[in-house]
Parts: sequence; structure tokens; C-alpha cells
Amino acid sequence: MQLVRKFIGILYTIYAFAIFLSFMFLILPFIAVASFFGKIKGGNFIYKLCKLWARFVLLMLGMYHKNIFESPHDTAKPYVFVFNHISYIDIPVILRSVQNQHFRVLGKAEMAKVPIFGFIYRSAAVLVERGDAEKRAKSVAQLKSVLSKGISVVIAPEGTFNMTHQPLKSFYDGAFKIAIETETPIKPMLFLDTYDRLPYESIFSLTPGRSRTIFLEEIPVEGLTLDDVEMLKEKVYKAMEDGLIRYNASWIKSS
Repeated sequence: MQLVRKFIGILYTIYAFAIFLSFMFLILPFIAVASFFGKIKGGNFIYKLCKLWARFVLLMLGMYHKNIFESPHDTAKPYVFVFNHISYIDIPVILRSVQNQHFRVLGKAEMAKVPIFGFIYRSAAVLVERGDAEKRAKSVAQLKSVLSKGISVVIAPEGTFNMTHQPLKSFYDGAFKIAIETETPIKPMLFLDTYDRLPYESIFSLTPGRSRTIFLEEIPVEGLTLDDVEMLKEKVYKAMEDGLIRYNASWIKSS
């Protein structure tokens, strides 16, 4: 029985890759054309295409997404969205979660090297190389420019996958410095089911099922200075940690 389940899982993963790639190739020419229309106008159109891609892919994989707002959400103003990073499927879930407003994702530069996908990734994301201080500073400047134009940004403050089996791993300062310096409120998002759909341990463990994003109450930054970064970081961390525990996130295990 275990061999049968493993075989079915491999077939499902192959099907998922076929769906993923087929729709990617379909929208690729439109993304190429949009890339000539600038980072703002062209970028906004690219994200509309990517949102369609995410909606189609998740639906065809039997992943039914739902956004849950714990407090009113104002789509008319920009946010620094932060989320818990736990799965390879976080990218399409981000695209399904942040609706009815423009945004840009801060992404790892190495992902841009992936064939085909890398072109789309470079066109859509603000890339960061954490090991290069000069390039990292350039990425921060791009994010600030995006926010100044009323476009939200999405950042994973953990930086990489949380493999601790705790609600979250430690946060970097970047998202909180950007929020304070641009006076942009932080909106925490909790991805409750991405680990169940595709754990980081293996790409052949993909499963259909529900996908939920919890939008927590926004955290204002008015009046804060860079001296308050640690306080703000701890406040956001505590809000997200409490939320993941409250919703019984499946990867949490007591030590």
C-alpha cells in the first residue's frame, strides 16, 4: 500500500509540473512584451498575468484557496506584507492571497537562474543577494521606490524556509527597517496549509487540499524610528507566532 501511495504521489507531482509549465509557457510571450513597458506599468500587468497563472495552477491541482481577514483590510493603501516561509508553493499562494492591489515580491536572486521560470521571476520580483552588501542595498532602494509609488511589497522576514518545527524561525531586520523608513504599515499573513500541500523536505510530497491565508491586523509604524526596529520586529513575530499556534499549524512540534 505504501508503494502504491508513493507511485500515485510521483504521478501527481509529474502532472503538477506539466500544469505548472504549460500555463507558464502560455503567458511567457505576454510577459516578454509587458517587460518593455517599464517597471511600474509593465510590472503591474505582469503581476496580473502571474495571478491568473497562480489561480489556474492551484485550481487544476485541487488546491482550494481561501483568504481569512481577522480585521478590515484596506486595499487602497500600500503595505509591507510579511509571511511565514515554509514551502516551495508559497509563491503561487502569495499571488492568490494579495488580491485587488498592486505589489512586488522580494525574492532570492538565485531563483532567477532557473530556466524559463527565471525570466518571469526576474521580470516580476525585486531580487536580493543577501551575501553582497552593495546589491542588498540596491534591492532595498528598489523596494522603497516601489512603496513610494503606492505599490505594496511582500517580504519573508525569515529569509528562507523555517525548518525548526517551531512556529517561526528568527526574523531579519530588513522588512521592519523598510516599513519604518517609508512609514508603511505592516500586514502579517499566515500561510497555514502550504507545508501540508508541499513540505520543503521533498518536491514529490505534493498533495491536493485546502489553502488558507490568514491576514492579521495591520501593525502601524507611525512615529517609529530605526531605534525601534527590534521592538517592531518582536511585535510582529509575536503576533504571527500566536496566530500560527492559535490555528494549530501542522509543522509545530513541542521540543
